[in-house]
Amino acid sequence: MAKILVVEDNATNRKLALLLLRKAGHTVLEAADADSGIACARAERPDLILMDIQLPDLDGLSATRLLKADPATQCCPVIALTAFAMRGDEERVRAAGCDGYIAKPIEYRHFLATVAEALAGATAAGRP
Repeated sequence: MAKILVVEDNATNRKLALLLLRKAGHTVLEAADADSGIACARAERPDLILMDIQLPDLDGLSATRLLKADPATQCCPVIALTAFAMRGDEERVRAAGCDGYIAKPIEYRHFLATVAEALAGATAAGRP
Protein backbone atom coordinates (compact mmCIF):
# COMPACT_ATOMS: atom_id res chain seq x y z
CA MET A 1 0.00 0.00 0.00
CA ALA A 2 1.11 3.60 0.53
CA LYS A 3 3.46 5.45 2.86
CA ILE A 4 1.47 8.19 4.62
CA LEU A 5 2.73 10.92 6.93
CA VAL A 6 0.34 12.17 9.62
CA VAL A 7 1.26 15.60 11.03
CA GLU A 8 -1.00 16.10 14.06
CA ASP A 9 -0.24 17.63 17.45
CA ASN A 10 -3.23 16.12 19.28
CA ALA A 11 -2.18 12.64 20.45
CA THR A 12 -5.73 11.26 20.40
CA ASN A 13 -6.42 12.47 16.85
CA ARG A 14 -3.02 11.22 15.70
CA LYS A 15 -3.61 7.80 17.27
CA LEU A 16 -7.00 7.47 15.54
CA ALA A 17 -5.57 8.40 12.14
CA LEU A 18 -2.65 6.00 12.59
CA LEU A 19 -4.98 3.17 13.59
CA LEU A 20 -7.31 3.67 10.63
CA LEU A 21 -4.47 3.94 8.14
CA ARG A 22 -2.60 0.90 9.48
CA LYS A 23 -5.80 -1.18 9.46
CA ALA A 24 -6.18 -0.18 5.81
CA GLY A 25 -2.70 -1.62 5.15
CA HIS A 26 -0.68 1.59 4.85
CA THR A 27 2.76 2.30 6.27
CA VAL A 28 2.38 5.30 8.55
CA LEU A 29 4.86 7.96 9.61
CA GLU A 30 3.98 10.50 12.28
CA ALA A 31 4.98 13.96 13.44
CA ALA A 32 3.58 16.10 16.25
CA ASP A 33 4.55 19.49 14.79
CA ALA A 34 5.13 21.17 11.45
CA ASP A 35 8.92 21.31 11.65
CA SER A 36 9.16 17.56 12.34
CA GLY A 37 6.60 16.89 9.62
CA ILE A 38 8.53 18.90 7.04
CA ALA A 39 11.78 17.14 7.96
CA CYS A 40 10.09 13.74 7.76
CA ALA A 41 8.48 14.56 4.40
CA ARG A 42 11.83 15.61 2.96
CA ALA A 43 13.61 12.51 4.28
CA GLU A 44 10.93 9.88 3.64
CA ARG A 45 9.09 11.23 0.56
CA PRO A 46 5.65 9.87 1.61
CA ASP A 47 2.93 9.13 -0.92
CA LEU A 48 0.51 11.35 1.01
CA ILE A 49 0.65 13.85 3.88
CA LEU A 50 -2.26 14.40 6.25
CA MET A 51 -1.65 17.85 7.74
CA ASP A 52 -3.38 19.30 10.78
CA ILE A 53 -3.99 23.00 10.27
CA GLN A 54 -3.78 24.17 13.88
CA LEU A 55 -0.26 23.19 14.85
CA PRO A 56 1.93 24.87 17.48
CA ASP A 57 4.55 27.34 16.22
CA LEU A 58 4.30 26.91 12.44
CA ASP A 59 0.70 26.24 11.34
CA GLY A 60 -0.25 23.55 8.85
CA LEU A 61 -1.06 25.95 6.02
CA SER A 62 2.38 27.56 6.27
CA ALA A 63 3.97 24.10 6.41
CA THR A 64 2.02 23.08 3.30
CA ARG A 65 3.20 26.17 1.44
CA LEU A 66 6.82 25.29 2.32
CA LEU A 67 6.36 21.69 1.15
CA LYS A 68 4.73 22.78 -2.12
CA ALA A 69 7.56 25.27 -2.76
CA ASP A 70 10.24 22.60 -2.26
CA PRO A 71 11.07 20.62 -5.44
CA ALA A 72 11.72 17.53 -3.28
CA THR A 73 8.18 17.49 -1.83
CA GLN A 74 6.03 19.60 -4.13
CA CYS A 75 4.41 16.67 -5.90
CA CYS A 76 3.36 14.98 -2.65
CA PRO A 77 -0.38 15.42 -2.11
CA VAL A 78 -1.35 17.13 1.16
CA ILE A 79 -4.77 16.65 2.73
CA ALA A 80 -5.75 19.15 5.42
CA LEU A 81 -7.10 17.77 8.68
CA THR A 82 -8.99 20.47 10.49
CA ALA A 83 -11.69 21.28 12.97
CA PHE A 84 -12.46 24.35 10.82
CA ALA A 85 -15.61 23.47 8.94
CA MET A 86 -17.07 26.87 8.19
CA ARG A 87 -18.01 28.25 4.78
CA GLY A 88 -14.83 29.25 2.94
CA ASP A 89 -12.46 27.10 5.00
CA GLU A 90 -12.05 24.45 2.31
CA GLU A 91 -11.25 27.12 -0.26
CA ARG A 92 -8.71 28.67 2.14
CA VAL A 93 -6.85 25.36 2.66
CA ARG A 94 -6.88 24.60 -1.05
CA ALA A 95 -5.50 28.08 -1.79
CA ALA A 96 -2.59 27.26 0.54
CA GLY A 97 -1.75 24.24 -1.63
CA CYS A 98 -3.67 21.45 0.06
CA ASP A 99 -5.04 18.86 -2.35
CA GLY A 100 -7.98 17.93 -0.15
CA TYR A 101 -9.78 18.56 3.10
CA ILE A 102 -11.02 16.35 5.93
CA ALA A 103 -13.04 17.94 8.71
CA LYS A 104 -12.65 16.76 12.30
CA PRO A 105 -13.98 14.90 14.09
CA ILE A 106 -12.90 12.19 11.68
CA GLU A 107 -15.66 10.04 10.21
CA TYR A 108 -13.74 6.89 9.31
CA ARG A 109 -15.48 6.02 6.02
CA HIS A 110 -15.07 9.54 4.64
CA PHE A 111 -11.49 9.66 5.97
CA LEU A 112 -10.47 6.43 4.23
CA ALA A 113 -12.34 7.33 1.03
CA THR A 114 -10.56 10.72 0.86
CA VAL A 115 -7.18 9.05 1.44
CA ALA A 116 -7.89 6.46 -1.29
CA GLU A 117 -9.00 9.19 -3.70
CA ALA A 118 -5.87 11.26 -3.06
CA LEU A 119 -3.61 8.26 -3.56
CA ALA A 120 -5.42 7.30 -6.78
CA GLY A 121 -5.10 10.89 -8.04
CA ALA A 122 -1.39 10.92 -7.28
CA THR A 123 -0.91 7.66 -9.17
CA ALA A 124 -2.94 8.93 -12.13
CA ALA A 125 -0.82 12.10 -12.18
CA GLY A 126 2.30 9.96 -12.58
CA ARG A 127 3.59 10.05 -9.02
CA PRO A 128 5.12 6.64 -8.24
